[in-house]
Amino acid sequence: MRFARNPNNRSGDYLEGMLSDYVGGKAKVKATKTGCTWLVTALTCLQLAFAVYATILLYYMSPSVELRTKPEFTWATRIARNMKQFIIPPHVHGRYQEAASLITAEIFSPITPSQVCEHERIDFVQKKSSDVQMIKLKRELYDEILDFQSKTIGTETLYELMAMKSQWDMRGPNRPKVTVLLNHFKRKTLCSQLDSLLQQSLPFHQVWVFSFGSPNEHSLKRIVESYNDSRISFISSSYDFKYYGRFQMALQTEADLVYIVDDDMIPGKKMLQILSHVAGTEKYKNSVLGSIGRILPFRQKDFTFPSYRKFRSKEAGLYLPDPAYDITVQKIVQVDFLSSSWFLSAELVKALFIETPSTFMTGEDLHLSYQLQKYRNAGSFVLPVDLTDKETWGDSEHRLAYVSETTVIFKDIVQVRDDQWWRALSTGYVTQWAAMYPQKIDALFYAHSVDEVKALAPLLEKFRSSVGKKAYIVVSGGNFCPCEDAAAALNWPKSVCKERRFKIFDLQVGALSGASNSEVPVLQSVYSSLKGLIKIHNPSVIITVTDIDPNVKKALKMASETNVNGTALVLLPRSSVSKVLWVADLRSTALQNWNRMRISVNIITQSRAPSLTRLLKSLSDAYYTGDEIPVSFNMDSKVDEATIKLVDSFEWLHGPKTLRRRIIQGGLIRAVSESWYPTSDDDFGLLLEDDIEVSPYYYLWIKYALLAYHYDPQVSLPELSSISLYTPRLVEVVKERPRWNPTEFFNRIHPNTPYLHQLPCSWGAVFFPKHWREFYVYMNMRFTEDAKANPVQIPKSRTNGWQASWKKFLIDMMYLRGYVSLYPNFPNQASFSTNHMEPGAHISAKDNVVRHDKADFEVPLLMEDFRTLLPNGKLPPASKLPSLNLFNQPVSLKGLKAAGAKLGQDVLPCNNATEIVTVDHITGLPQQCSKFI
Repeated sequence: MRFARNPNNRSGDYLEGMLSDYVGGKAKVKATKTGCTWLVTALTCLQLAFAVYATILLYYMSPSVELRTKPEFTWATRIARNMKQFIIPPHVHGRYQEAASLITAEIFSPITPSQVCEHERIDFVQKKSSDVQMIKLKRELYDEILDFQSKTIGTETLYELMAMKSQWDMRGPNRPKVTVLLNHFKRKTLCSQLDSLLQQSLPFHQVWVFSFGSPNEHSLKRIVESYNDSRISFISSSYDFKYYGRFQMALQTEADLVYIVDDDMIPGKKMLQILSHVAGTEKYKNSVLGSIGRILPFRQKDFTFPSYRKFRSKEAGLYLPDPAYDITVQKIVQVDFLSSSWFLSAELVKALFIETPSTFMTGEDLHLSYQLQKYRNAGSFVLPVDLTDKETWGDSEHRLAYVSETTVIFKDIVQVRDDQWWRALSTGYVTQWAAMYPQKIDALFYAHSVDEVKALAPLLEKFRSSVGKKAYIVVSGGNFCPCEDAAAALNWPKSVCKERRFKIFDLQVGALSGASNSEVPVLQSVYSSLKGLIKIHNPSVIITVTDIDPNVKKALKMASETNVNGTALVLLPRSSVSKVLWVADLRSTALQNWNRMRISVNIITQSRAPSLTRLLKSLSDAYYTGDEIPVSFNMDSKVDEATIKLVDSFEWLHGPKTLRRRIIQGGLIRAVSESWYPTSDDDFGLLLEDDIEVSPYYYLWIKYALLAYHYDPQVSLPELSSISLYTPRLVEVVKERPRWNPTEFFNRIHPNTPYLHQLPCSWGAVFFPKHWREFYVYMNMRFTEDAKANPVQIPKSRTNGWQASWKKFLIDMMYLRGYVSLYPNFPNQASFSTNHMEPGAHISAKDNVVRHDKADFEVPLLMEDFRTLLPNGKLPPASKLPSLNLFNQPVSLKGLKAAGAKLGQDVLPCNNATEIVTVDHITGLPQQCSKFI
């Protein structure tokens, strides 16, 4: 390299000035041309060597490079030391030696924790309350919770927990791997935490120290480096991942268990061992364990829930342990969520992210416990401590919680957290209050869209306006059915969506599923939420519409089946909702049996295609309740072609269709009696001849009556053997067959009261399984071709002379054993079925001497909602139903039995007038004579 000459300044002077400035000395002798060239070359080489050295050094000092792989640089140091003698004279070197030594020491000397550690100043004593009332309230609530848990799930002391069998061997080869996650922002507790963790009786597998958006990142990093432990890693980000970031990082661990610890927790030296042991027990392996927890608020007297920060309120819940009120945890206690530390299996951490949190600003503690319970059936528990041994404490310095700002002292954060826990409770989170005080409501409505809300609104309003009834509605929320829109559809104020009161529950399913086209998130969320809501509120029924989304329907069905106390899923066609308002009048105990009954329609037909067409149309046009209703066609051997084709082409939308055809002509008595036989005690048979026509309300009448008088466990009416659709206008069993009007007859009671009658109906009636089996056996034992040869002769009854009539044998049995049928009673004898009196086996038969006037038998069909016509708008209690004997005379149920016993003509001879025949209801066979008084 050469320098350009300057005529005004010689190169020698220029270099001499440069060196003079550098060393601060006097001007030296002018260098010769050869010396100058050598010096410039040497300096250039040295500069290049130093650049290479510095580059290599900086690379190996990078935090991304493992310290153990860093090379030894003593060779470079020796070269540099020798080279400097040629560049810097000894008297100059001494001047800078001291400063250089300090810099070198700072760069190359190892850092120790004592040099970089800082500690929190705690210059106050533990906060203690002097509020006597508050201490009393908190203590009482804590005692109530412990007493409940000790009786239900069992609670153990620390000693008892450590005596339980655990899958982990703390000293053997099956020792668990535990990764500890420490999240730091501004506190000065990292050194205390690391010191405690390094002294644990169970060594940790790894410690991950997180610094997310912390202003103290540099100092935190230096602290981690100062410990010089390969098991302790420092992970930082300029972005603040706040409270959820550490849980996201926990998903990356290869350890068996994770211990996520806030920066205000200094665990005792035995904590990892205690936590691991308990987490390995069969009872607590599916749990999240910690040292601090909270019991969420209890319901107040006004049926609302207070803020969890409400002061001077027992219902505001508990903070455990709470030194302020001298509450310590000496037995394991289940809480609604944990704070400050969480110990759980790495697998369970995944549950936190099944649903998107409502906010990432706070509430990770509650969200974790809520999701674990909802999707993993996992509980949250605060471990007990040994008060005499601080090494068993999870927060050996509880005052740290009061040193710096926390999420609980800011009003806005408190409101957010209040909203969060209320949302959890209203979407199925079974809190300690819910576990201690299970509710019992009549109905829980579910709507997945606003249109479904509107469809269900009439029945929901009927429930809510009925005295003593409780019903709430659940909406899917999100994009499917926003809570505010649902409230508007119900004419409720939108504020109901924010109130901490049970009325409307928003599942926010749309927010969970997002833009996904998969049905899995919807099914999962609806099922999991409804399962919890059912457990909390124990509804007798869940009511929705039949055309709801199939996946939602599946979720509702699965959820309803989880309730051991019995919850029935009611699927109502939209057109029927306003017609079944009587559902709200039934007892909860009856509603639970909504799906138990199976009502089949059994049609007896023989070559009357026009009549059958009319019957089938009336059946198809009727209102139903979403039940499966099998239909069967029973045809004799001589059925005509038109009828066969009609039956074959008929489409029945409510259940399976069955066709039966006899090979040998059997006649009406066999056709009817053999058309149906019950498969269980919940199988009911509706028998219809083809000249019958039914009202659109016929099925609703049957369902209502069965639930009110047969399936209500608080009702005892064993005498009820059938439910009639028809109201007779004649006293049929009397020779003169006088006209009879029930509305006039019962006017003093109530003109439209239903009544019990000893006469069975053959023109549209539902028969009970136990009594039908009994009838089969009875008719087999008493059937005679000659009516006069029949041993049963009821005094003054024209039925004694009936020949080919299955009904005659049923009348005899009912008379002898005191059975009755339920009959409707409405103005003008309007009924749920009518007989069109068309020619057949009896009507207009050649050998039938009795002539039938159509006006005496054909009644108007009921075409309006019958509920409003009933006494007080509902079926009367069973005890208030009037009863009539075979001759339409008022007789008590006991009196009916007495008449049968007095006749004494049953299949078993009974000794006196106080006994009637009782049967085995499975086989129908008579067993013995039993007293009825």
